[in-house]
Parts: sequence; structure tokens; C-alpha cells
Amino acid sequence: MKKSIIKSSGMFVPPNVITNHDLEEILDTSDEWIRQRTGIEQRYWIDSEGVTGSSDLGFEASKKALDNAGWTPEDLDFIIFATLSPDIMFPGSGCLLQAKLGLNSTPALDIRQQCTGFLYGLATADAYIKTGLANKILLVGAEVHSSGLDKSTRGRDVTVIFGDGAAAVCIEGVETDETAGVLASALHADGNFAEALMTELPASRLPLRMPPDVPLDDARYYPVMDGPAIFKKAVRMLPKVIKESLEKAQISLDEIDLIIPHQANMRINQALGQFLKLDDDKIFHNIQKYGNTTAASIPLALHEAMEQGRIGKSGDIVILTGLGAGLTWGSVIYKFL
Repeated sequence: MKKSIIKSSGMFVPPNVITNHDLEEILDTSDEWIRQRTGIEQRYWIDSEGVTGSSDLGFEASKKALDNAGWTPEDLDFIIFATLSPDIMFPGSGCLLQAKLGLNSTPALDIRQQCTGFLYGLATADAYIKTGLANKILLVGAEVHSSGLDKSTRGRDVTVIFGDGAAAVCIEGVETDETAGVLASALHADGNFAEALMTELPASRLPLRMPPDVPLDDARYYPVMDGPAIFKKAVRMLPKVIKESLEKAQISLDEIDLIIPHQANMRINQALGQFLKLDDDKIFHNIQKYGNTTAASIPLALHEAMEQGRIGKSGDIVILTGLGAGLTWGSVIYKFL
């Protein structure tokens, strides 16, 4: 059976850096308050010109990943696009990206699993490769949060967290007797907690998606989060799902070279390390530079960890894990060939 091998990666963030001090100018907040509660120092937001949609960011990241793999867009058998911030209501951003790549028949799949979108996408790509449905797959996570945030003091708890960005990986099915590629995945969801992290409007469950009696600055048009509930769920479920994936892969935590969690909150990542009794250098953090880029955060961190030489050598094993809106959570174990 073919193994799903990550051939390359690429990332892109818009040039507009927003520091915590910049947010002090528009919100009743402070650099100290943001750092203490999230670990974030800055994030990137789009501006009104140039690259503005999630497929635009995904396109820039995809070009870099394709170049690094030595592939052309025509080599692709399948495109998987993970985002909670599509360019438009429909069609999906995967089709928009496909067109920007100059393609006109390559299948494209959109995944709306928010913070765990890349994990669901990687498991899907692995299944497509192992069943022979595709052999060269482009998996993208891309988000544009900044155009949908409540940039008033009312929304500060959420607004300070999120950033824009994209990252992509090229995945290929490779015939090898080596134990490599995606070793195991464990995915879960619990829709009973859907309202703990959501954007309510516009909503197709209403007679009118944008009710005329609801002003456009109504809080329901912006993301809301029950921070304590999400934090408690994350610190409980992430260690469990990591253990589940380790059992599936039949390896021990001691064999893991690096854990890359979804970059939601530095305190969550630190609590995960404490629960698993791991040294600080075993868990990768870059939330301080990018904020929470949801579907883009795991591949963006994976790309940087590879660029820094933290992982990427033959035999290195990494755990990718995260929890987010849905609620959804999961873990994927990957071994470099």
C-alpha cells in the first residue's frame, strides 16, 4: 500500500503586521493583557488592496509549496481546501483556488472543520491515496479573519486572537516498505457545543439570511466564543486524542520528536505539555507571531518547524493536534520518509 508523504510545504501571510500596541489604539485592551491571556504579540491582517480573499492567500502559499515539490498545477489529482472564512458564501474557495492555478477539471473539496480543518484534510488525503483515488494532492489551510471581526471593545476578547494567513502542503503516494507517512489519525466532533464558538449570521436557518430588523453591527454577525469552556475542553480532550492516535500507531510518546498543536492559545499549548509531562522544546509554538489562523495554523507551524530544522529528517515523528469550533478535535501522527 502506498504511503502518504509530505513532499513540500509553503506559507503566506499578508504584509500588514498588527501588533498588540496597534490594537490598543482601537480597543480597550493592552499589550500586557493580550500577552498574559493568549501569548500573542502580533498578527497579520489583510489590507484593502492586493491579496484579500482566503483563496488568494491559499494561492500564494500553494505556489510556494508546488515550487518546493517541483510540481506544476497540472500534476495535481486533487485539491483539498480547509477554511472557515470562504471568499464568498458559495461556491467553495477550493474551486476558486483551482481556477487561480489555471486548472479546469481537477476536483476540489472544501472542508469546514475550522481549527481542525487541516487534520481532517490530511486524513482525507491519506484515505484518497491509500484507496488509489488520487496520488498527488494539494492540501491548503487558509483564513481571512480580519474582515469579519468586531473591532470594538465589545468584541475585544475574540478580535485580539485571530490573524490572517495560509499554508499548503503537497502530498504524494509513495511505494515504500518503510514505516512512513501518516501513521494514524483520530478525529472527533461534538455538535452539542456548537454555540460555544460560532458566528451566527448570516444564517440559512432563518427565513432571511440577513434579517432586515437586525443592524449590520449586531454582535451575531461576529464570532463569539465561550473562552473558559473551550479552554477546559481543549486541555481535557487533546491529551486523550493524542493517546488514542499513539495507540493506533502502536508507538509511545517517547518516540515523538515534536508536537505541533493548533495555535489557539499559548496557555492551552503549555497546559498540554504539562499534562503530557513533556519538556518545553517538545511542543512547537508560533502563536506569538501569527495569532490564531485556525485552519492555517497547523500547516503554518509545520512549515516553520521544518524550515527551522526542528523536524524533517528521515525517521522524525510529529504529532499534529487541535480543537476548535464544532466542536471538533483530532490528532494525526506523521513520520518523515
